[in-house]
Amino acid sequence: MTTVSLTDVSSYLPGEPVPAAFFTEHPAAEDKLRDSPMFRVPPYRHHVASDESNTDMIERAVQPLIERHGRAEIRQVDVLLVHSQLPDQPFVGAGSEVARRLGLSPRWLVDVANAGCASFVHMLQLARQLLLAGDARTALVCNAQSAAGQLFTQSQVRGLSQAAIPGDGCGVGYLTTSAHAPLLGIESRHVPAYAGDMTMVRDDGGKYWEPGEAQVRIGFTPRGVTDVLERGNLLVPEVVRALCRRLGVGAAEIDCLITNQPNRTFLRNWRESLGLPAQRHPDTFDRCGNLFGAAMPVTLDDAVRSKRIGDGDLVVLAGFAHAGDYAGAAAIRGPGW
Repeated sequence: MTTVSLTDVSSYLPGEPVPAAFFTEHPAAEDKLRDSPMFRVPPYRHHVASDESNTDMIERAVQPLIERHGRAEIRQVDVLLVHSQLPDQPFVGAGSEVARRLGLSPRWLVDVANAGCASFVHMLQLARQLLLAGDARTALVCNAQSAAGQLFTQSQVRGLSQAAIPGDGCGVGYLTTSAHAPLLGIESRHVPAYAGDMTMVRDDGGKYWEPGEAQVRIGFTPRGVTDVLERGNLLVPEVVRALCRRLGVGAAEIDCLITNQPNRTFLRNWRESLGLPAQRHPDTFDRCGNLFGAAMPVTLDDAVRSKRIGDGDLVVLAGFAHAGDYAGAAAIRGPGW
């Protein structure tokens, strides 16, 4: 039977760290929602440069994979999946440009628009299914997040509580049909009841593409924030426990839990709910902020490079998307990478 492994992971963070003062000391900085657990400010985050695209970040994140595995091997990738958390262009995803830059000719190329902050798990599941089908041997899974230095630094948005939380970055995973770091199982849940609860709005009521002076922002409300906190606190532990039951292990047996990085409150509540100590739940929030979809691969790469994962460790990746419309968890038997 074919085994699919997350053979390697790599990441890229743009520019120098941006301190919290960039937002909190801005003349228009507001206090509304600032005390909410959703908007407690991380000390640092990274921002893309004004001329830096999602494709640029993916190209830079893939470079360590090329150095470790060889350019020829990476160019033979059969499956390319790309998620961009602020597309560079309307209508056109980043996948085709990524393939052109890297010299790839994949048999499968998909720009993945859904699953948000948990899209890495979603794409692992898609890649695994394509590789198990037998007509593909390798896959490259790419998460790029570029909204922080573009959308959240707009003049009308920078002072809002929500603006200081996100950071930019990119993480990529390289999958192969091997037993190197096997994917043991994936639990995935779509929750259509919560679809549309997170919205992009303008104060003039216009659509995001219409001309005007108002700027696009996320449509957070106090009630909406409360709903997201309640759902997120439940969804991630639930999907992790469901995955553990299918694998016949207890949650306490997880050696390393890698989650998306929305805020410190979620991070604490998730590990406490699962009975895991902080040292088994690496995080990058204070250095990188909320990296949205890129958070999982960036945090996994950080844990790998800092030797937080040992040979044979049970690694679980887990997270939820948007206002709760998707949650997923994936288990990997770590090779020590």
